[in-house]
Amino acid sequence: MERIWLKHYPAGVPAEIDASQFRTLAQLLEASFRTYADRKAFVCMDKAITYGELDQMSSRFAAWLQSRGLRPGARVAIMMPNVLQYPVVLAAVLRAGFVVVNVNPLYTPRELEHQLKDSGAEAIVILENFAATLQQVLGRTPVKHVVVASMGDMLGGLKGAIVNFVVRNVKKMVPEWELPNCVRFNS
Repeated sequence: MERIWLKHYPAGVPAEIDASQFRTLAQLLEASFRTYADRKAFVCMDKAITYGELDQMSSRFAAWLQSRGLRPGARVAIMMPNVLQYPVVLAAVLRAGFVVVNVNPLYTPRELEHQLKDSGAEAIVILENFAATLQQVLGRTPVKHVVVASMGDMLGGLKGAIVNFVVRNVKKMVPEWELPNCVRFNS
């Protein structure tokens, strides 16, 4: 098979890698954090975070997750689209020694309930736009810890506040929801 994507690689990017160089994805991430600390890692709505920032944020969130009493290998669901919180949470879950359970944000309540039960997820990090779906099934799942993020959480002061206002009040993309004992991503 011709690997046509290789012609789009920037200069210096190898076509093959030595996968045995790292024992875990967390080790790969941590090496990347050190090597590329000052480089942009992700950009969303013109807001960029560097590998160094990703390192710090994911390390703090990993420690918070571990403080919840989750045991190594615990399943943590992530129900988010492509927002800056996603790579932070993904890296944190892996660094904390947990297993990532990716959840399609467009799941119906029935689909979400099935995935949370089937995976044994004990925690979920979810964008508030989908919290109403989780509310409908939470009591029938093994999830004990809920973290709710907002679209503008990582976009910075005024910009984040404006994005959250527009998403909630102008575009009406956040249905009413209530999840007792949930923690906000930015708390």
